Amino acid sequence: MSSGFFPRDEYYMRLAIREAERALEHDDVPVGCVIAREGELIGAAPNERELRGDPTAHAELIAIREAARAVGGWRLSGAVLYVTLEPCAMCAGAIVLARVARVVYGTADPKAGAAGSVIDVLAEPGLNHRPQVDGGLLAQECGDLLRAFFGSRR
Repeated sequence: MSSGFFPRDEYYMRLAIREAERALEHDDVPVGCVIAREGELIGAAPNERELRGDPTAHAELIAIREAARAVGGWRLSGAVLYVTLEPCAMCAGAIVLARVARVVYGTADPKAGAAGSVIDVLAEPGLNHRPQVDGGLLAQECGDLLRAFFGSRR
């Protein structure tokens, strides 16, 4: 993992934060994801597990599906995925399979993070694709959303 952020990264992460806030409308964990390629937004989604009653309805998976439809295929080469929380193993696997070029996440997930916190699926040398990973962008804001959500349930 590196921390080489680019000028547009904050813009896209703020869009991901807006998606995370949308998850709160249906009482989902506030995680949001957007995917950009060549300066164009090609996918965006909040978590929708509660809304859909689907354990796989993570923001990343929904955004990846949307991006694949937008580009007309499953390969998201050259795409950058921005997500407010470090991807879990399921989402990291989908990121690898979709050939996403780069992942930028907000806050680390010490309980389920698969970009280095618990395991590192995104850097696994045995896999056929390894995206560049940059973590910690707007980590405080992303983490505050999660802390407020879980704090209100205690």
